[in-house]
This record gives sequence, C-alpha cells and structure tokens, in this order.
Amino acid sequence: MSRRSIPQVKSFGSLAAFRDHLAELGIDLPSVDQPTPAPDGALARPLEVVDPAWGTRAVGNRFTVLPMEGWDGTTDGRPTDLVRRRWQRFGQSGAKLVWGGEAVAVHPDGRANPHQLTIHTDGHGEALGRLRADLVEAHLATNGRTDDLLVGLQLTHSGRFCRPDGDGLRPVIAERHPALDARLPDGRPDHVLSEDDLDVLAERFVTAARRAAEAGFDFVDVKACHGYLGHELLGAVDRPGRYGGDFAGRTRFLRTIIEGIRAEVPSLGVGVRFSVFDFVPFRAGPDGVGEPEPLPETPYRHAFGGAADGLGIDLAEPIALLDLLASLDVRLVCVTAGSPYYVPHIQRPAWFPPSDGYQPPEDPLVGVARLIDAATRLKQARPETIVVGSGYSYLQEYLPHVAEAVVARGLADSIGLGRMVLSYPDLPLAVLAGQPLERRRLCRTFSDCTTAPRAGLVSGCYPLDDFYKSHPQRVELAAVKKRLRTAT
Repeated sequence: MSRRSIPQVKSFGSLAAFRDHLAELGIDLPSVDQPTPAPDGALARPLEVVDPAWGTRAVGNRFTVLPMEGWDGTTDGRPTDLVRRRWQRFGQSGAKLVWGGEAVAVHPDGRANPHQLTIHTDGHGEALGRLRADLVEAHLATNGRTDDLLVGLQLTHSGRFCRPDGDGLRPVIAERHPALDARLPDGRPDHVLSEDDLDVLAERFVTAARRAAEAGFDFVDVKACHGYLGHELLGAVDRPGRYGGDFAGRTRFLRTIIEGIRAEVPSLGVGVRFSVFDFVPFRAGPDGVGEPEPLPETPYRHAFGGAADGLGIDLAEPIALLDLLASLDVRLVCVTAGSPYYVPHIQRPAWFPPSDGYQPPEDPLVGVARLIDAATRLKQARPETIVVGSGYSYLQEYLPHVAEAVVARGLADSIGLGRMVLSYPDLPLAVLAGQPLERRRLCRTFSDCTTAPRAGLVSGCYPLDDFYKSHPQRVELAAVKKRLRTAT
C-alpha cells in the first residue's frame, strides 16, 4: 500500500467522514458524537487504583502521560533543562496519571542512547526526585491540587538495543533470535546474558526501585515492552535454564523483580507496561513500504502474544501474564505492542514514518484499532485489572471522541498519550474543559521526535513546538532527513 493512497486524518473534515472511512476499512472504533466535559464526562471520572503500597488511591481523571525515551540527559544520565521542561509540561497537561514520564535505565550499560537518564546511584535518584518535584509543582500551578495525581517512574534495561555510548550498538541479549541477530553488528550479539547476569540485573531493578521510592515516586513500571530486555525474555522460548523455555521460565525475570520490590520496598506501588502482541520483524520493501521478513522458522515462536504465522495475535499468554501479575498484587498495566525498532507500524501508527524506517504497510488507523482491541480483550478477560491504553495520538481531531467512548464502555480504564503530549501537552485540559482542540498543535505523526534522536539530536517536537522550531538542531535535523531521503 502506497502512503499516497492512505488519506491523512486531518483530511476527513468531519466526524461523519472519519466514521465512513473506518467503515470502508472494516474496523470498529467506538466514538461519541460529542465528548462530555467535566465533571460529567467519562474522561473526567476518578479512577480507583489498588496496590498494597497505598491501599486504594483515587486518580483524578482518565488521561495518562505515557513514558518516553529521552535523548537529552547528560552523558552521565542526569536531567538537563530540556528534560525538566518536558516534565513540567507533563505536569501542566492535566493528566492525573503519569506512567513513568521517562524510560530510566537501571545501569548505564543498559541505556538505549548515550543521553538516557539512569538511576544507578543515590545521587541519580536525588536528581530524579527534583525532576518529579518540578512536575508536581507545575501540576499544582495549573490544576490546583495534587492529592489525586499518581506519578511513576519507568525502569528499563535495553537488552539487544543497548547503545550506552557514541560508538553504536552494544547489544546484550536474552537469547539468539533467528531474525533479529542478523541486524546486529557482524550478525551476532556482543553478549548473551547468563543466569548469573540476569540475577544481578534483577537486583539492580530492585535497588533502582528503592531509589525511586526515596525520590518520592508513587510507583515504578517494570518495563517489559518494545523489544527491550524484559520483553525479549517473555518470548525467549529457546533459552535454556531458569529464565527461558516455558511460560514460568520466561516470566521469571519479571516475577523476581516484582517479588524483590514487594519485599524490600513495600511502600512503593508497581505497574507493568508490556507489549501484549508482537509480529515477525518488518523491513522496507523495494518500493519503501514495510514488508515482513521471510519467516526464519515455521511456526514463528518468538513473538509473545503473537500467532504462529508471525502476523497475527494470540492473547492466551498475555492474559495468563495478567493472572500472574494479579497473584503478585499488580493490577496496574499499560498496553502497547511490538517494538519501534522492527515493527513500528504496530507499536506507533504513523502516516510519516521515521526517515530511517519504512512506509506504512496499512492504513495506520488499522494499527490504532488493533491496539485498542487488544486492550479491550485484556480488560474484558480480567475486569479487576486497571488497563491503560495506547495508540491514540494518531486519531488527532477524533481522539476525544474515541477516548470517551472507550472509557464510557469500560473497554479500557485510562487513555495513554505519548507523542501528542510533546506537541500539545495541555490537550487533556482542553478536552476536560469542553474546549475546541487547537488543530495547529495536534500531533500529525511527522516522526521527527524519533528521527532526531536516532541521529544523535535532542528529543522534541520540531514541527509544532515553537521552542524546538527555533532550536539550533532543527537545521541539523533537516540536513539529516535530506541525506536519508537521498540515500533511499
């Protein structure tokens, strides 16, 4: 499918035309005719979140700021003014659940980029505590209260996508992967983690959680998504020993971390963001459109939540994971899918892919519907679990219409926003106040927020945020994009 044959969301012009297009695609996205503002609208309803750390907490509304991987910290993993600006805007957004804010590495070697934040010393924890305080202060100034605000910190290790310095990938992997290993330098990983290695890393997650609690965070997210270490282990069917093979082995790393946090930091809540399905890796075809790589084996067994053909969904194990998490008193999950490195179209639907990516192989609204449907199926299977959805930014003008219908029908508990918060951080406030959206600020999925960091530039919305429009690195970004276009 050529991108030119896919209409942009902004071209529909009306909710009726948007709905007509969904019908043509044969996908079902619920929507309301007109979102109801606070205090009566579904998106304004408080959300009760239960965890042994606090009992029951009332979160003030149904908007969530999703965690993002910043590329603008210091080289030793501390916040800069750019990071502080982003977190202050998260606080100003009006969203009452901040899911991690940032992907923070538990050790410098586990960073996905050389400017990612870390929390491997007490000093780093203190710096993150000041960052959290900036967010809370900004939220108070804009929203008038913080007792209904829940702020977490996402803990991560990037596994096969580690890039801790400026010298390229330094992958450490959970298992050999028949398709992804071929993409590594020399077609091989630098290091396959041993059981002792994973034992040490689990301890580092627990220590990082202690530092997060001391910094004032309400909960930590033990990251298990997007192809990073926690996610790769969930699909490590060929790994021998305690951390692979059957479902019990593949979930042992996650379980060990959570049990450690519960034992050592009982005052800290726990959530898990995980990729609930995955596909075989995609690549750019001869016409630049994404296509699946030939199956390295049949059936394809490495996609957690994926079907045997590598292109479908089987939620049996993700639902079993919800049961396991509930047994650990974790009932707060955030739904995502796949990885931005090898299947970005199922993880982050976009009309404009990153300059080093591939053109969408489907209308991105199909990807949005796939994500929302997966979250719905998990919520219906385990209603007692709080489910935060993702994939909503691509809906643009129609985000509030779909979001309210999803929450009102109980298909998910909260609406997660990622890229949209970079360009239009106060969108939640506008929706809750019943104000018309400012179309010029809506994220159009230009993907510059991905292209720039992959080129070593700082994170930000260069097309729409006035601050980044005038940033000196915007000129460098334009040159990078031109060079990549020429190369392809």
